[in-house]
Amino acid sequence: MISVVEAKKIIWENVAPLPLQNISLEKTAGYVLAKDIFSPIHLPPFPQSSMDGYAFSFSDWQTNEKLKISGSIPAGSQNNDELKPGSAVRIFTGAAVPPGADTVVMQEKTFVENDALIICDENIKQGMNVRPAGLEIKPNVFALKKDTFINPASIGFLASMGINEVPVYPKPSVTIIITGDELKEPGSTLLHGQIYESNSYTLVAALEQLRIAPVYVLRVKDDLALLTGSLKESLLKSDVILLTGGISVGDYDFVLQATINNNIQKLFHRIKQKPGKPLYFGKLEDKYVFGLPGNPASSLTCFYEYVAPALGKLCNRDLSLKKLRVPIMQDFKKPAGLTYFLKGYYDDMGVHIFEAQESFRLSSFSTANCLVQIDEEITECKKGELIEIHLLPE
Repeated sequence: MISVVEAKKIIWENVAPLPLQNISLEKTAGYVLAKDIFSPIHLPPFPQSSMDGYAFSFSDWQTNEKLKISGSIPAGSQNNDELKPGSAVRIFTGAAVPPGADTVVMQEKTFVENDALIICDENIKQGMNVRPAGLEIKPNVFALKKDTFINPASIGFLASMGINEVPVYPKPSVTIIITGDELKEPGSTLLHGQIYESNSYTLVAALEQLRIAPVYVLRVKDDLALLTGSLKESLLKSDVILLTGGISVGDYDFVLQATINNNIQKLFHRIKQKPGKPLYFGKLEDKYVFGLPGNPASSLTCFYEYVAPALGKLCNRDLSLKKLRVPIMQDFKKPAGLTYFLKGYYDDMGVHIFEAQESFRLSSFSTANCLVQIDEEITECKKGELIEIHLLPE
C-alpha cells in the first residue's frame, strides 16, 4: 500500500491536459480558454448613443439656442450622413451618433417648439451620453487571457466582439462501469440478497456538478469476459473510466484482471486510507482508469479526493476540494497507519465530525459540507486543535 500523498502525486504526474480544440461560442460555458483572445474590432464599433434623446454639436449649440431637428436615427440605422450646422437629430439608445455630432441630450431635458430643439439641461457637457468608438476595447488589444474560465459574461463579451469560435481545453468524457450481480436499479422490486444501486446516480450527479460531460453509464454482471469487453469498449470512447466495485480481492472481484486483460498499466492499487483502501489507478496511453470501491461513501470520497483533481487537470481547471485549517469541535482518536477522511460539518465555530462514518453509509454524507482529513501518523485530536478540512462542492 502507498500513502495518500504518494497516490495523489502519482495521479498528478501521469495525467496530462487534453489537446485544445475550437468550439462554437454558444457551447463554451464551463470550458477554459486555451489561448489569449485579442479584440478584432473597436467596441463599440462607432460613437454610440447611450440615451434616447437628441444628438448635436456642443460648440454649435453654444452659439444657437435653438437647433433645427433634421431627422431621426434609430438603433441599427446605417445612415452616416454628416449633421448640418445649426441642427440636431432625434436619436435612440444604441444608435450611431452621426458625424458632426458629439453630444446627446436625454429627451426628458428638452422640448420642441416649431420643429426646433430647445435644451433645458443645466449640466450638459460636451461628449455627454456618447460612447466613443473603442470605449470598451480597441482592435488588437488583449481581451481575455488564456486559462480564463468561460462564464456567461465572458461569452457575451466574446460575442460582442463578433467572435463565434474559441480555442478551449475540452472536457473529458467519462464512462462509469457498475459491477455487482446484487445491484438493482431504483424503482424495481428487490429480491432476497439484492440491494439498490446508488453509485452511478451519485457519480453522475457529482460529474454534472463539476460540469463534466458527456458521461456514459454501463452496468455489467460479475463476469470477467463481459467486464473485459465493456472496459475495452469504454477505452475507445472515453478519456476516463470509473469502475465501481469488484476492485478488492474477493472471488467475484474481476476489475483488476479486466484491466490486465486490456493492457492497462497499473500505477497503484490500495492506499493507506479509510475509507477507500482498495482504490486503483491505471492508464493506457492517454486514457485513465480508476477502480473505485463499491461501498457508496468510499466511492464518493475517492471521487472527490482523487478523480476530481485528475479531471480538472485534463480540462485545465482546478477541481480539487478547497482546503482549510479549522478547529475540531470534539476529541477524536484513531489508530496510526491510515489517513482518515471523515464526513463533517463546518460552521463559524469549527468542524463537527459526524457519526455514521462507515463506508456503506451515505446518510451522513448527504448532510456533510466537508471531508475532515486526519493523517496516518496522527492518533489523537483534541477539541480546539486545528485540523485540515476539504470543502465539498455546493
